[in-house]
Amino acid sequence: MERFDLIVIGGGPGGYTAAIRAAQLGLSVACVEKEPICGGTCLRVGCIPSKVLLESSERYVEAKNSFSNHGIKVGDVALDLAGLMARKETVVRNLARGIDTLLKKNHVRRYRGTGHVTAQHVVRVDGEDKVELEAPHIILATGSMPASLPNVDYDGDRIVTSTEALSFGDVPAHLVVIGAGYIGLELGMVWMRLGARVTVLEYLPRILPGTDEEMAAEALKLFQRQGMEFRLDTRVTSVKRENDQCRVYLEGGEPISCDRVLVAVGRVPCTQGLGLQELGIQTDRSGRIVVQEGFRTSVEGIYAVGDLIAGPMLAHKAQEEGVACVEGIVEGYSHVNYDAIPSVCYTHPEIAAVGKTEESLRKAGTAFTKGVFPFLANGRAHTLGETEGRVKILADAKTDRVLGVHILGPRAGDLIAEAVAAIQFGASSEDLARTCHAHPTLSEAIKEAALAVLGRAIHF
Repeated sequence: MERFDLIVIGGGPGGYTAAIRAAQLGLSVACVEKEPICGGTCLRVGCIPSKVLLESSERYVEAKNSFSNHGIKVGDVALDLAGLMARKETVVRNLARGIDTLLKKNHVRRYRGTGHVTAQHVVRVDGEDKVELEAPHIILATGSMPASLPNVDYDGDRIVTSTEALSFGDVPAHLVVIGAGYIGLELGMVWMRLGARVTVLEYLPRILPGTDEEMAAEALKLFQRQGMEFRLDTRVTSVKRENDQCRVYLEGGEPISCDRVLVAVGRVPCTQGLGLQELGIQTDRSGRIVVQEGFRTSVEGIYAVGDLIAGPMLAHKAQEEGVACVEGIVEGYSHVNYDAIPSVCYTHPEIAAVGKTEESLRKAGTAFTKGVFPFLANGRAHTLGETEGRVKILADAKTDRVLGVHILGPRAGDLIAEAVAAIQFGASSEDLARTCHAHPTLSEAIKEAALAVLGRAIHF
């Protein structure tokens, strides 16, 4: 039995961040991770590899179609899919080494294997390391995995989850994506850019559930203009493989034949084998662990963060919770402002948001004012040749406090940071409007949208 102050099960964003912060605060820490590298789904088969593919595929399309707009002439542009995939693996490998270095630098003890909580303060590790660990505090941070659909014959080749869709050996002639959320749209866009016909099937009457409806509707039009096909209000009843083809069966419609099918209908928490039932740790109907203040589970000394608990399944949300959980253990206080957790969809154009949507404010009966500014009126957007989309700011009608910011347009994922800071510090739209923004920059669109809330936009 090896003893520590804290054991973290899971080496993803929530887990390794919690482990490092705990070590900074003077705790002896063990981190248990079953995969060869730390970083979790985000680094191995999620955020990072998908963004590498998105970046590479976007440059491929630009070289084929857009360089001439900038006065650049190129010869025949050819796709080197193997080289593209090799770059993805290199980026993942380098970032994984960085996490290992950080753990070692902070004297966090890494154990390779699957962690099982066998008693209130005991974790058994099975795998490359076989050992029992003991600590007064245990954080569960094992993340999530792709959700499945019934009557779908997954084979990891033709009918796949997002994990396998990151590593196709060739470009499918026709890819059907089931689910119009962030994952489905991002990966669908990758393969569409590389030459696939892409058809997205969505059960709901809209894409991007949970995002601002106005922004989602505008994004739908832009994606359709790029060539992505959508069938909304469509229920998939089953998916079968027939030799080298797939058949997607629909309720009330003709089946679709295609080369590959990507099922991207969300994610579910990874709780199998943790020992939750044996310990009496409470879960909800979705299988998520129920936590109280300080991320405490129903068992004293055991905590949960990230995708295991309620809230958006985002790496940065997990990181915030991991740090807050540890600070609560050591310092007695922790807090995460869930109104200031941004989300980004890395399509083209990007879609980023923080805070409330128009729909949620109306549902809550909150009076608000709105300011909108299009990138078509932004000088930097014109220099980039990317003028589609807009910035929308929602502010409290009485106090002018910023309640939500939604961006559809170039580099929205970077621009949203200013809005997150505004909400975190309780800024008003006038605060943003009176803040000097460099010219020419895309961020001027945020200033102008804030001015529009007040009815005095200058450039539109």
